[in-house]
Amino acid sequence: MENLGTIGYSEEQVELMEVATNFCRDKSPMDKVRALLDDDAGFDSAIWQEIADLGWLAIAIPEEYEGVGLSLSEVVPIAEQMGKNLMTTPFADVTLAAQAILMAGSAAQKAQYLPQIAAGTLASLALSEANGDWDLSNISAAANAKPNGSGDDYILSGEKLLVPYAAQADIIIVSILVDGAVRLAIIPRGDIVADDAMRREQIIDETRRTYAVTLDGISIGGDQLLDADKTQAALDHVHLAANLLQSAEMSGGTIAVIDYTLDYLKTRKQFGKVIGEYQALKHPITNAYVDYEKARSHLYSAAHCFNDQGRGEVATRMAKATIDKAYSFAADRAIQFHGGFGFTHDCDAQLYRRAAIWHASQHGDATYHRAKLADLLF
Repeated sequence: MENLGTIGYSEEQVELMEVATNFCRDKSPMDKVRALLDDDAGFDSAIWQEIADLGWLAIAIPEEYEGVGLSLSEVVPIAEQMGKNLMTTPFADVTLAAQAILMAGSAAQKAQYLPQIAAGTLASLALSEANGDWDLSNISAAANAKPNGSGDDYILSGEKLLVPYAAQADIIIVSILVDGAVRLAIIPRGDIVADDAMRREQIIDETRRTYAVTLDGISIGGDQLLDADKTQAALDHVHLAANLLQSAEMSGGTIAVIDYTLDYLKTRKQFGKVIGEYQALKHPITNAYVDYEKARSHLYSAAHCFNDQGRGEVATRMAKATIDKAYSFAADRAIQFHGGFGFTHDCDAQLYRRAAIWHASQHGDATYHRAKLADLLF
């Protein structure tokens, strides 16, 4: 069988890793993370502007649209450092929205929206519904032609769930059924989505913000629809891209929670000994680190070959499946090893465990991706 384990690091990845390491560490200390738990937006708008000024939102956007002209591979080191420091921003969601437009947008739509996103415009994706299906084509929200017979204007119906940062978004890209076929449409949030059509959701990861968005009664023009012939390819691309960036965030979170646990194991004493000397604690944390290293290798293999047809999908699903297991185990052990304190909200291990659960719930958990890999490999 062809070797799928190739790993390569571009110069751009190395440079971005260094910058992102320092930036995320300095801008997202744990006290800042916890302060934002009670913030309505859930992120610091000043830091968001700094991210835009650094050009990170433009990395995977072509130069012709005022982007940097690199690829999602170069976005991975940034997402990894954000996950490591629990820096919750709309970064990944905006990057995915840009990819959707890049894949299925018309020339006019790309020219209008991609430069705006590269400069910091907040875009969001509304693809999930109450069925909870990770197949993005399984939707019921619809667009019906207006009765004037022009065929150019539509009225939407339905509800989207788990829409990231919808209340702060400038544009929202929604998936809808048009004449029975799945289409994507761009909705300027400020113009046609009223505040009372949004409901903030309570989710397991308190560092994030998602909303239920009611589409009933919203009118859109035909020029707001993305290319029908490219919709499925765009959805497939967004699905894999989301898993790649989530794997990166989870990789960073895994090593962070391992380091957090090690600090405790090296300082906490019981019965006259540092508790890290006990094999019952030493062996599991070692296993957690080994799992992390294996999963991170899969991550950068996926980043390296993401755009290779076939190989990219296999590598990305392998990355999500392995890091899902590694992150969950490491965060769970962190809670257990901290004893009674670990089960309180004040223990930082709780934040990492909640993040691990959240990522597993989005775009497929380990079991889902292993099933997909079985179909791809056998």
